[in-house]
Amino acid sequence: MAGALSSAAELKKTIDAVLRLGRAAGADETEVQLDETIDALTRFANNAIHQNVAEHGITVSVRTVVAGRTARATTNRLDEDSLRMAVESSLQLAHSQPPNRNLLPMPGKQPYRTVNRFLGATATLSPEARARAVKQASDLAIRRGQVAAGIFSTGQSQLALGNSRGLFAAHRQTNAEFSITMQDDPAASWAKANSGDIGKIDPQALAKRASEKASMAKDAKELGPGQYTVILEPAAVLDLVGFLFYDFAATALEDQRSCLNKRMGKQLFGKNISIVDDVYHPFQLGAPFDGEGMARQRVSLVEKGVPRNLVYSRVSAKKAGKKPTGHGFGLPNEYGEAPMNLVFGGGNSSLEKMVAGTDRGLLVTRVWYIREVDPYEKVMTGMTRDGLFLVENGKVTTAVRNFRFNQSLIELLQNVQEMGPSVRTTAEEAFEMVVPAMKATGFHCTEPTKF
Repeated sequence: MAGALSSAAELKKTIDAVLRLGRAAGADETEVQLDETIDALTRFANNAIHQNVAEHGITVSVRTVVAGRTARATTNRLDEDSLRMAVESSLQLAHSQPPNRNLLPMPGKQPYRTVNRFLGATATLSPEARARAVKQASDLAIRRGQVAAGIFSTGQSQLALGNSRGLFAAHRQTNAEFSITMQDDPAASWAKANSGDIGKIDPQALAKRASEKASMAKDAKELGPGQYTVILEPAAVLDLVGFLFYDFAATALEDQRSCLNKRMGKQLFGKNISIVDDVYHPFQLGAPFDGEGMARQRVSLVEKGVPRNLVYSRVSAKKAGKKPTGHGFGLPNEYGEAPMNLVFGGGNSSLEKMVAGTDRGLLVTRVWYIREVDPYEKVMTGMTRDGLFLVENGKVTTAVRNFRFNQSLIELLQNVQEMGPSVRTTAEEAFEMVVPAMKATGFHCTEPTKF
């Protein structure tokens, strides 16, 4: 990959320049956030690469405070005139705002725990290496009479945050992702992986899995609606339980927008369900500080099915008489905070064991097009996709046409019987989390689809 991220000294120089311009312009306080990314993408379809692109970008976001008012302006240019214009725009916007009675002084210097998430092998992976992996996957598809499509991307990024009270925080990381859909007309299946370490992504294993499941998915039969035992692969689990993340925000409870209102400290999920937010978990990515520069804390959210704790920004913590947990978003914002590094506790089972122990049920590759029906009971509607299979007497017997479902996530997490080990998981509807495969009873499949 061509190009390199700016040095720490260059970032600090830009931040110091903005802080100087903020003082000169009369800001009471100034905060600067720099986001720099270098991304490369190889896209393929019909068993051939059709796009290869690379992009290097940097943005500077400036927040100023004046007389209890705050606002933000952004630029993607680093010359002094552009930085001055961003500062002045931020001040003009701030002057037009009403005073914010909840606005706190910016935090000063903070201690941070060191995390190392920058892998040189990921950052320097060449377009040729990506192309070779795509060719091998496409060759597999051709040999099996299938059609492959997907993406292979790699990137590096860094975030730096500084303010006029002496705070400075910086983090850089790498990221790689491979996603493939194999079509075996009329059936298809899919596999995807995401990691900061390219060595932990095996494109050929993903292609093989998608290819095998696409072959299995042919000649799908239609089943009637009903409540089924389901074996949810990690991607299906992620795109369902991922919709719970904002419910653990203190602001969501204060605004009566959380399914946990009046349920904290009570048995809500099964006793085998435990959830933490932990940016330091080895499977996670992300900075060890939040949008205001506060150090992120590990927070135990659910213990043996009982919601115990919430996450707090500085403002929500002050209102609740708590300590901030380092989960606030950059100001100004309407949402307050949220846990962004969820880890669901897993078990010692496996997909094979779950299938072998099931008399009759459905094996679900993934779900999509998820929408919330009832926010308090957390009822979600959506559809299965890319491989739904009937399990009978401990074996996968046939492909099944996809189902639309209406399912309460609370009920789902009350009915979990078995879980596999927790793994870093990526899908399409929720951001990456660490979740296990799950076997659960009573999953509400409302109607079959036509594919």
